[in-house]
Amino acid sequence: MKELGIDIETYSSNDLPSCGVYRYVEAPDFTILLFAYSIDNAPAVCCDFAMGEELPAEIIDALRDPAVVKTAFNAAFERICISHYFGWPLMEPAQWKCTMVRAARMGLPLSLGQCGEVLRLTEGKMKEGAALIRYFSVPNRGKRHLPADAPDKWEVFKQYCIRDVDTEQQILKKVRRLEPAEFDELLYNYDQRINDRGVLLDRQLAENAARFDDEYKAHLFAEAQQLTGMENPNSPAQIKEYITKATGQTIGSLNKKDLGDLEASLKYWPKAQRVLAIRKEMGKTSNKKYSAMLKCVCNDGRIHGLLQFCGANRTGRWAGRLVQVQNLPQNHLTDLDYARQLVKAGDLEDFELNYENPTHVLSELIRTAFIAKPGHTFHVCDFSAIEARVIAWLAGENWVLDVFRAGGDIYCSTAGKMFHCTVEKHGENSELRPKGKIAVLALGYGGGINALENMGGSRMGLSESEEKEIVKKWRDANPHIVKFWSTIEAAAVKAIKTGDSITIHRGIVVSYKWGMLLITLPSGRTICYPRATIGIETGDGWRGDHEIIEYEGLNQTTKKWEKVRTYGGKLTENVVQATARDILGMVIIRAEQSGLPIVFHVHDEIIVEANETQTLNDVEAIFSQPISWCRDLPLKGAGYTTPYYIKD
Repeated sequence: MKELGIDIETYSSNDLPSCGVYRYVEAPDFTILLFAYSIDNAPAVCCDFAMGEELPAEIIDALRDPAVVKTAFNAAFERICISHYFGWPLMEPAQWKCTMVRAARMGLPLSLGQCGEVLRLTEGKMKEGAALIRYFSVPNRGKRHLPADAPDKWEVFKQYCIRDVDTEQQILKKVRRLEPAEFDELLYNYDQRINDRGVLLDRQLAENAARFDDEYKAHLFAEAQQLTGMENPNSPAQIKEYITKATGQTIGSLNKKDLGDLEASLKYWPKAQRVLAIRKEMGKTSNKKYSAMLKCVCNDGRIHGLLQFCGANRTGRWAGRLVQVQNLPQNHLTDLDYARQLVKAGDLEDFELNYENPTHVLSELIRTAFIAKPGHTFHVCDFSAIEARVIAWLAGENWVLDVFRAGGDIYCSTAGKMFHCTVEKHGENSELRPKGKIAVLALGYGGGINALENMGGSRMGLSESEEKEIVKKWRDANPHIVKFWSTIEAAAVKAIKTGDSITIHRGIVVSYKWGMLLITLPSGRTICYPRATIGIETGDGWRGDHEIIEYEGLNQTTKKWEKVRTYGGKLTENVVQATARDILGMVIIRAEQSGLPIVFHVHDEIIVEANETQTLNDVEAIFSQPISWCRDLPLKGAGYTTPYYIKD
């Protein structure tokens, strides 16, 4: 036996979507109901654990044998559930190959059913599965359904489990065509170890913060009712109606970005202004992360499984799971220690006496609920301006690389290049630095005024004419980056039309295979665009008919699998972000191989739980080590040491 394909059906009273698999298996009633398997792609067999059947000895041996590759769609689930069920230490990730990850590498969906549909398999996932899982795998109004409660349904459930293995085997056959980069397979193994390791939660802080948030918002709710007589002060319609009656003003939107201006316009109606202030505080949803933390924290006090490998389509970046560490609020409080102590003391009245806006302070403390274990500390380290470095390196914008090599301020240097003058952060022409900063952050991927607006151009006080000037001046200052957009788009069009492989900057290879547009990165990893085609878009008066690139993917707005359009700037963004991801991946591998245990990572930042012999310099040094496929890219990491996670 060389390979064992596996799919299991399980039962647990813990809710899998909210608690994650590590907490899911800790429920006292957790069990495996069905275990279906395929030996070396042979027809699947189902072992009915719930009815007392046991796995054959050869399958048990195969599970323990490092030489036998175990495959599954979302292999982490099978690996953790099987290990827990048999009472084994967690099986080594290196023995497992995840079919879902392989599909994600090819730009395919992360759902087994949807993946089968997209690949147009003759026999995909059975539609009856969702209802059967609701019946047998989760509590139904506190009651658990057993096979004897519905023997006919149970037989269908067994067929469903077998079909899943068959579907996974069909998918595996197709996604195997893309051979993953060697470093990326190694990175997956370390990713699994990081999730297995988890991060310690300050449970007392999280519990008190969740309670504070609930109680304080209940006070606000009662105050708003008393002020206005509204039945539901959470209702936007009722709030708008109240403000219109009280002030005569017609209110359009109560979106977070509009509330500040709206509040200011009501300065002559203090009661209405207070109602809006309450609305803003009650709308602070980030504090729900405390409840999310408490749902998924495990018996060891740690939260596991915070990151999904290749969770972000195409770029291969990680997606946040459970607590969503990718979008934690920043912290700007100068007295974080004191605020944490007040929350841990558990007295809401005392907390309110110290802080005018409790929900905002609680939001700033979310990061600090992740703590280092006793005798250890966090070294938090990240890359400085990684995307600006990578895009300049890929495109050959050498003046930008020279700024980084010299340790200069890229925002000052960009503003200086744009406006032909010296710009110093706290000195000469310092007022131009914000224009350089927003240009660097917003304009690298072909965007114009809209990109500046999305980055906060109006809030900076920029007029439309100033924004037009910034776009032109930035593009004039970065001609190689601008050229890169058209170079990669032209290569993609040619590859799709002719099937040729085109090598462009830094050894990037653009090709077309299996009906997919492929872009192989300097790292050797490949980005895939399924069913890529060239279409013609009719001109609109100022622009004639022109070619467009389309492929199939997940529409980020509709969340449906459909035709998606791309272009040079977007392809550039994908390549830059994917390359930056691979650079971080190399850092993760090196840190783990050096015995520096990562507990999680966010964007271009890693959080190491270090003992007293492991220094911040040890971590920073890894960020500066050259990488074989981008030796001349100037890389630099900077970090800080903290007992709990913060954004420095």
